[in-house]
Amino acid sequence: MENQRTIAKVYKKVKLSEQGTDYTYWQTQSPEKRLLTLEQIRQEYNWWKYDTQPGFQKVFSIIKR
Repeated sequence: MENQRTIAKVYKKVKLSEQGTDYTYWQTQSPEKRLLTLEQIRQEYNWWKYDTQPGFQKVFSIIKR
């Protein structure tokens, strides 16, 4: 994959009862950030599952009849 990201090791120790939820975190993010992240997850899944980037299998032409 050409756009590999690096992951920094960051942690914060909190009590289980004080831990936030994923839903709460994503509600604080902008819609653009959520869509970009979703697209990145989709691309990573396609690379993992199919080892390829999705696209058209054939070239299509639109003709006027």
